[in-house]
Amino acid sequence: MDDRSSIYAYLEKPSLVDYPKRFAAVFFTSGCNFACGFCHNAALMGRRQSGLPWETLETACAGFRKAWVNGAVLTGGEPTCCDDVVDLLRFFRERCGFAVKLDTNGSNPDRLAECLPHVDYVAMDIKTGLSGYPGLVGYAGTNDIQRSIELIKAGANDYEFRTTIIEGVHTDEQMESIRELVQGSRRYALQAFIPREDLPGERYRSLPRTSAARLCALRTRFSPHVGELVLRGA
Repeated sequence: MDDRSSIYAYLEKPSLVDYPKRFAAVFFTSGCNFACGFCHNAALMGRRQSGLPWETLETACAGFRKAWVNGAVLTGGEPTCCDDVVDLLRFFRERCGFAVKLDTNGSNPDRLAECLPHVDYVAMDIKTGLSGYPGLVGYAGTNDIQRSIELIKAGANDYEFRTTIIEGVHTDEQMESIRELVQGSRRYALQAFIPREDLPGERYRSLPRTSAARLCALRTRFSPHVGELVLRGA
């Protein structure tokens, strides 16, 4: 391995919300192959940044273990764009003793397949229906998205699919396409869109927060088709 990892930054304080039922340390990689105008981690988009030395990472993890942390979240950016993503997962799981959650956009199914044996939980963002990917996130490889969904359903230890709902963008037609993708999955989360002034897409900064009524209506629509339906931010 190189002297430096692909971890660009991490949260100083552990999180109770990023890994279900875990007290987790959250680590970020930089660089992403999507261009989501509504991304809340926009500082990590674009070109790859120099990562932290492995020694620094090990010291940080030792501190987290003393603070009763029992999980690690690898997020980004898009972690599967990093050549050392499997090394990172094994480091957190085998060397540090954490249960490991991987966040992914599902664009790299071959790399994802390599990762699955080394993670305890996968969260994949389904940005919209397949037809909406080119316009919403600038990505046309929808066969890769579909394959990643199938890989996770078949081979992940535990997992969720999730969609951030933007009213006016996530139409009933797009949501029906998503329903077909997540049909029969173990867990699906509907998340509220929350506007912020620093979102990369200017038009998203002034859009309204997702209404509770829209999220509840989608919960009713999706609940019969998945094992567990989760609402976040309703």
